[in-house]
Amino acid sequence: MAVMESRVTTISYSQNSTDGYMEQEEEWEREGLLDPAWEKQQRKTFTAWCNSHLRKANTSIDNIEEDFRNGLKLMLLLEVISGETLAKPDRGKMRFHKIANVNKALDFIASKGVKLVSIGAEEIVDGNTKMTLGLIWTIILRFAIQDISVEEMTAKEGLLLWCQRKTAPYKNVNVQNFHLSWKDGLAFCALIHRHRPDLLDYSKLSKDNPLENLNLAFDIAEKHLNIPRMLDAEEMVNMVKPDERAVMTYVSCYYHAFQGAQQAETAANRICKVLKVNQENERLMEEYERLASDLLEWIRRTTPWLENKTTDNKLSTVQKKLEEFRAYRRVHKPPRVEQKAKLETNFNTLQTKLRLSNRPAYIPTEGKMVSDIANAWKGLEFAEKGFEEWLLSEMMRLERLDHLAQKFKNKADTHEDWTKGKENMLQSQDFRNCRLNEVKALKKKHEAFESDLAAHQDRVEQIAAIAQELNSLNYHDSTTVNARCKRICDQWDRLGTLSQKRSAALEEAERVLEKIDTLHLEFAKRAAPFNNWLDGAREDLVDVFIVHTVEEIQGLVEAHDQFKQTLGEADKEHSAIVSLSQEVQSIATQYQIPGGIENPYTTLTGHDITTKWSEVKQLVPKRDQTLQTEHMRQQRNEGLRRKFAEKANGVGPWIEQQMDAVAAIGMGMSGTLEDSLSKLRQYEQAVNQYRPHMDELEKIHQEVQEGMIFENRYTHYTMETLRVGWEQLMTSIHRNINEVENQILTRDSKGITNEQLNEFRVSFNHFDKNRTARLNDHEFRSCLVSLGYSIRNDKQGDSDFRRIMNIVDPNNTGFVAFDTFLDFMTRESTDTDTAEQIIDSFRILASDKPYITADDLRRELPPDQAEYCIQRMAPYKGPNAAPGALDYMSFSTALYGESDL
Repeated sequence: MAVMESRVTTISYSQNSTDGYMEQEEEWEREGLLDPAWEKQQRKTFTAWCNSHLRKANTSIDNIEEDFRNGLKLMLLLEVISGETLAKPDRGKMRFHKIANVNKALDFIASKGVKLVSIGAEEIVDGNTKMTLGLIWTIILRFAIQDISVEEMTAKEGLLLWCQRKTAPYKNVNVQNFHLSWKDGLAFCALIHRHRPDLLDYSKLSKDNPLENLNLAFDIAEKHLNIPRMLDAEEMVNMVKPDERAVMTYVSCYYHAFQGAQQAETAANRICKVLKVNQENERLMEEYERLASDLLEWIRRTTPWLENKTTDNKLSTVQKKLEEFRAYRRVHKPPRVEQKAKLETNFNTLQTKLRLSNRPAYIPTEGKMVSDIANAWKGLEFAEKGFEEWLLSEMMRLERLDHLAQKFKNKADTHEDWTKGKENMLQSQDFRNCRLNEVKALKKKHEAFESDLAAHQDRVEQIAAIAQELNSLNYHDSTTVNARCKRICDQWDRLGTLSQKRSAALEEAERVLEKIDTLHLEFAKRAAPFNNWLDGAREDLVDVFIVHTVEEIQGLVEAHDQFKQTLGEADKEHSAIVSLSQEVQSIATQYQIPGGIENPYTTLTGHDITTKWSEVKQLVPKRDQTLQTEHMRQQRNEGLRRKFAEKANGVGPWIEQQMDAVAAIGMGMSGTLEDSLSKLRQYEQAVNQYRPHMDELEKIHQEVQEGMIFENRYTHYTMETLRVGWEQLMTSIHRNINEVENQILTRDSKGITNEQLNEFRVSFNHFDKNRTARLNDHEFRSCLVSLGYSIRNDKQGDSDFRRIMNIVDPNNTGFVAFDTFLDFMTRESTDTDTAEQIIDSFRILASDKPYITADDLRRELPPDQAEYCIQRMAPYKGPNAAPGALDYMSFSTALYGESDL
């Protein structure tokens, strides 16, 4: 039978194994280096190693030469360590049955790529110690050591390198081989302490106590690491050179024991990293929601106040509203501008972190999107602008109302002074008892009165026109104005009627009385217009005026100068009229004419004319002083215009220069991201330091408004444009700082180099000809080609490019921003965490179970992140689940998909 034939094979080792067992034994024996104690040490170590695996099948061996002779436990050992099923063993007790079983084991070993040389089944069946130990060593090499891979070295070299790296930090440990380097036991203790520092205190160990060190390591490994005692501490100490194979076998158990712990630690670290990112994202979301709610509530409360444009038509009320508006601009709004900038910065940072960690983009709750906040802010500024314009226009309107009301009062007072006694005079029948000359005088007097009445017609019309204008401008006391205007108009109508009646009566009396007093008539004719001129001059000299420029007040000054030039002729006219009165008195005295002193044609006397003339002359210097005071005020206003223009013409270009510089840095024209961030910080500091210039400008602007200055020809800048420019500058700096920080975050989190980032930025800027911080599809395609992308100029190339555009421009805007471009290039250049990687990490912590328990999480993760998982993981609903089992697969998927986070 074939199974009874003697099969003689030799051991040959693969590239990853050590030299052949038999060849090395013979070489050491020829050179006199073979230590008989090695075989004893190997027998003990190999037996313990075999039992560490056989106990999984509830069996063991006592004598390695005897217990493997029938081949049954040899086959069982191979099944346990390989996880595979060998051919069915022969259960007979005859020699050929044993040989057949051993051959099946040898065939299985050969099927794993191991060439067996000089080992036959008969030697194993016959209990050949050397051959049996050689076979077990071959199995150890193949199934325990060969799979050890460190930097593509052989198994032995890799295991030695692993030991050297793990023990490198420890004092008195220098692993150079697998025999003498382990005699003092410190190397074993160092391996244990490196992976489980809680099991021993390495600092208390001494190189002078090798036996204690070895026993300590062997006891801890057996008790806590499930590694059986494969070596004898006394033999290790007493042997000149411990057996290399025995030591390698025992050390390989340490490698495998700690390899699983290292995988679990790696898995736990990966989970901690992901959970930490998730917790930070949740914090940023909550902060965004809080800031957005607070800002929107403030806008909701402030907008109705700005939209309230009602007033009681009093100047003091509008001035109070203006003070409240200035306080809003200086005190209440600036913190909200900063809050809005911080809100946008937090939102952009959150979206960048979510994108970098492969999380879905954050969508705020309804009504709290960045666009919603921008629209609300735009509405606020629209209402603010409208409110300020209304305040200024309302102040101008009410000031004009006050001016018109004062003018109405002056003209009405003058008119009512003139009309006093006129009705009684027209109703008088004094001419009935008068002489002819007196009647004629009364007639002439009445003619003079009619002339005066006609002259006053223009004043009455002016009074009515001013009252109508006050009504159209909603003057607050229009009722009083209308009542007074009505009284004046009604009286004027009565005067006209009475004048006509008296004229008819005098005409009738004139036929009887023909004597006329020429001098009285001449006096009346000249005194009446001169008196009217005096009244008009007095009105002009006390008239209230309002001007806004030096040119306007200069015009009034020139008009007043022209008026003063007419005073010489007026003085002559006054002298002539007074001389007429004096001549009448002289004639009446000389000829004793009864009642001749009294002028029958007018109530005016020379004394009246002289009194009014003196009053006009006294009002002229007062008018000079009033005009001079107003001229000085307008000069001061002109100085304020120049002062504001000088400051504004400095601040405006400075803001524009800073905006251009910040925009240039934002485009990444030169330097690293850290340099750009540093420059932006410097610009931010410079802007904050420049703030006193804006505050000084605000103070000057307040003086300008208090001086009722509404235009400035010395500058095209207004306070509103400067405020908007300042806010845009602050927003631009904060936005660029945020973008650069996000680029740094992208670079560091994705592991790209500064050279790669600079290459991306230089390429992007090269094709961004217009410096708009975005590329159209043609520019983007050229940029990709410049970076090494192969995009053909055919249908396939167009299809490939359209696929890329769908990734970077999902909304089909036709443009690619730099952040999106950088995100795409980093995704193309780096690797990222995925849901599958997190699931694999949880599976390692769960020992390949489809679920995980709270105890597993608390044992492997930090407390806060373990509780974070426990609170959010759904219960596992699969079969054979332990009590309290949690579903880590759905939890991992939710981290990278749609969720409520």
